[in-house]
Amino acid sequence: MTVPKMTATAQTSPFSAMQDAVDIVLASPHATNKVAATLIAKGTRISRTNYWPEPILAAFGMETDIGNSSGTVHAETACILAALQPTEGASLCVTDPFCPNCAKNIAEAGIKKIYIDHKGFEKDFFARRSGHFQTMSMQICEKAGISVYELWRKDERLVPIYEAPEHYVVSEDSPVYREPIDTPTEGVFQDIIAAAFKLHQKRKFAVAFVTDSHGKHISLTARGHAVTGFTMEDPDDIGLIERPDDKYSFFQEPVNRLLMYMARHGMKPAEGYLFCSQVPTSREQVNLVGAGIKRVTIGDPQKARDLHAIEAMKQLGSAGIIQYT
Repeated sequence: MTVPKMTATAQTSPFSAMQDAVDIVLASPHATNKVAATLIAKGTRISRTNYWPEPILAAFGMETDIGNSSGTVHAETACILAALQPTEGASLCVTDPFCPNCAKNIAEAGIKKIYIDHKGFEKDFFARRSGHFQTMSMQICEKAGISVYELWRKDERLVPIYEAPEHYVVSEDSPVYREPIDTPTEGVFQDIIAAAFKLHQKRKFAVAFVTDSHGKHISLTARGHAVTGFTMEDPDDIGLIERPDDKYSFFQEPVNRLLMYMARHGMKPAEGYLFCSQVPTSREQVNLVGAGIKRVTIGDPQKARDLHAIEAMKQLGSAGIIQYT
């Protein structure tokens, strides 16, 4: 497998950052959908392709789905998970238009500008998913106050697809709750989980212990909710959130919310202290592997959004990739 390239530099030009992504896109191990991205965050750049995390590749190869998800981490999400600096206010350059799942992660990670290489709109890959890009990915960006541009490298030209209004305020009904803790212990972990069960009752939620950039220990709690920018106070938003779709939704799962919040604020997970009240979705579990998480505590291992999630847990657990307790 070709290891995705990573660069760190003080250059913040979207044109040179896009070139970083273009330079590595053919290194993507995906046979047909090769995508690369570069994240610009606080003077640093990091580039990633879509790829199979090594534990999944070694155990299952490229042909086996994890539950109902491919075993790949998408390029945009891979950049966020590997960010060198907090992603709040960052920019992202992508070789191809992004899917709604990545749009949700980008929004939750606090990224404010996205640049898409103009050649990405000419590919068959985009032709097959242009509907989701227009009807979901762009709606998520508009609600989250994310400006999106088509980028022409040769001419160093930007064509606005959507520009967020200045001083736009993003709606957020259910922000991630953070609480300082003295020392991460199993007892403290169980106490916080018990309190979360009382607070969220039947709602799906996740808890993680993390360390911030100053070395302080923090407990994070997030419940499943519509992606940031959407509000249950707006009837139009409710209609979109509840609209059924064959593959995507405007709902953001709690584990993905935690992973993106950590990146947004430059936090690192404390090994062994991640809890989800029910089995995370297949896509969440693949992202957990991409984030290097090796242990997850599950509240109800028989409860999940669908049976695919439970199948993914069995696959990753049997292969020893994630320890489920």
